[in-house]
Amino acid sequence: MPKVGMEPKRRADVINATLMCISKHGIDGMTLDKVAEYADCSKGVVTYYFKNKDNLIIEAFRSFLAYYGLKINSQIQNTMTPEAMIEVTLKNILPPYSKDTQEPINVSDLEGIERMYIPHEVQVKLFLHFFSKAVLDPRLQEVVSAGYKEDMKGIVKIFDYGNMLGNMKVDDSNSAAYGLLAMVVGLNFFRVADIPPMNGEDNRYICEDYVKRLTRGGK
Repeated sequence: MPKVGMEPKRRADVINATLMCISKHGIDGMTLDKVAEYADCSKGVVTYYFKNKDNLIIEAFRSFLAYYGLKINSQIQNTMTPEAMIEVTLKNILPPYSKDTQEPINVSDLEGIERMYIPHEVQVKLFLHFFSKAVLDPRLQEVVSAGYKEDMKGIVKIFDYGNMLGNMKVDDSNSAAYGLLAMVVGLNFFRVADIPPMNGEDNRYICEDYVKRLTRGGK
């Protein structure tokens, strides 16, 4: 059993280690022993918190998806324009491509949300591993559904706010939010598969153009 007072930190370390392990070895290659090694703890600590591999995968996936909402909500201010709010959202859910693999994974807000971080290349690998498993695993499908429903609610609020101010013209905010998230997931998969646009640019410009059309529609 972990030392008293260390539980939140140890739990966070195990989740971070699980995500790193999955990004390197895939879900099938991830084992409790490997996670314990990455977390610098015993296997007993891992099973103390998560009981088994299946529970650990679900909690790691939930933490991975929650990471984006926490980062976005911490950066959006009430004084921002709707356009700035969407820009913050896109910057987090489909960040500009970069080779930033040096910093470690941290999806815990114990040290502040600003310290939370997932290297870009790790993000796209985790998308691939988790979503490919979710296709056949109802438990992971539930995690995806719950996470993206919350994300869509946030995007819908931004679109509605833009409509109210006259900055945007979105006829159906729910469909527009659904389309934006679906586009982001697809573009992330194309990044993993190394399928760039024909012009060779970072494919995130496609999302940016989609949002610009909504923005210009209100002007």
